[in-house]
Amino acid sequence: MEPGREADSGPVIGVFDSGFGGLTVLKALVKRMPGARFAFLGDTARLPYGSKSRRTIARYAAESAQFLANQQGAEFLVIACNTASALALDAIQDAVSVPVLGVIEPGAAAAAASSTARDVLVIATEATVASHAYAAACRERGLRAVEKACPLLVPLVEEGWVNPVDHPVTPEVVRIYLNEALEEARAAGHSPDTLVLGCTHYPLLRAVFERTAPEGMRIIDSAEATAEETARRVGLVAASRAESPAADIRCFATDSVEKFERLGSRFLGLPVGKVELVDLGG
Repeated sequence: MEPGREADSGPVIGVFDSGFGGLTVLKALVKRMPGARFAFLGDTARLPYGSKSRRTIARYAAESAQFLANQQGAEFLVIACNTASALALDAIQDAVSVPVLGVIEPGAAAAAASSTARDVLVIATEATVASHAYAAACRERGLRAVEKACPLLVPLVEEGWVNPVDHPVTPEVVRIYLNEALEEARAAGHSPDTLVLGCTHYPLLRAVFERTAPEGMRIIDSAEATAEETARRVGLVAASRAESPAADIRCFATDSVEKFERLGSRFLGLPVGKVELVDLGG
């Protein structure tokens, strides 16, 4: 247990991402588990993971998981990174002795609970789509999935272009991507009724997706689904925020601490405070 953290003040939940997009997962976790303690690590020195080999991603992710479990006392790990969840979950589970949950399985499970047509769309980064992890997880649940890479959305979010009034280019980009995905689905004979946001940046664009998606299409936020599953597994669901202490959050980054502090609150919806720099090696 980390010095200064009381043993009886709630479980320590470790949250890992290659950057800071996973703070949307942390935001959803805090909402459901405000009495828990959280240690968030962004491996910002070594992003983007999507351009690395599977072996390298597995090594980076395992080192990050070990930092959270061994040095921060995390009792449960949430892999708030779609690329690491897709390509390195087994390596992470082998590297630590605590339970581990990625974002893909909960997202697929939520889609299965939502869809009546059994056809879904998944939008994600190029690396996540190339892994076909969502398609496989959906197929295991009796769903047919069309995956669509949307490479322009992450930079738009990181630029803060999430308000469609101030930045009309963003809803236009979303519209183009969704139309292309729907055309691919129809060409394959699918009739999707559910859209899975398969990137931790995309929750900041949820309002844009809701306004742009076809009427009646349900939207699944994998960050929210992951938080719900974490709370269920850990067994800590606060009755209300008023009855629970404020969440204890510590944030760590392997580089770009100033950028993390500047942009992190946008993703978390709370001040991230002082981000601590850590060195996990090359």
